[in-house]
Amino acid sequence: MFRPKLPTMPQPTGMATPPTVVEPTSITPGTPTPPPAPAAPAPSRPTIQVTPGTAFAIVGGGTAVVLVVGAVLVSMLLAVAVTGVSVALVAVVLRLLVSDMHKGR
Repeated sequence: MFRPKLPTMPQPTGMATPPTVVEPTSITPGTPTPPPAPAAPAPSRPTIQVTPGTAFAIVGGGTAVVLVVGAVLVSMLLAVAVTGVSVALVAVVLRLLVSDMHKGR
């Protein structure tokens, strides 16, 4: 009852396709090809020139990203803190209510 039943593997029935006959081919000598001409060197990539305006834009963009990410993280932390304080207040109120019920007031 607790032993697993393994399926039996099907037995091969034979070859699916008949073997094909491979006939040898003869090699005929041809004319030699000339060696390829040396390729022209690839042009070098242009260097990026950072102008003062570009640098200011990059720094401004980076600062904006850092400020936005920081604001999101601070708001998430504030939401967690407010939730924790509200749960703690509810727990104190419930504890007071339960203790008043047990005293019979």
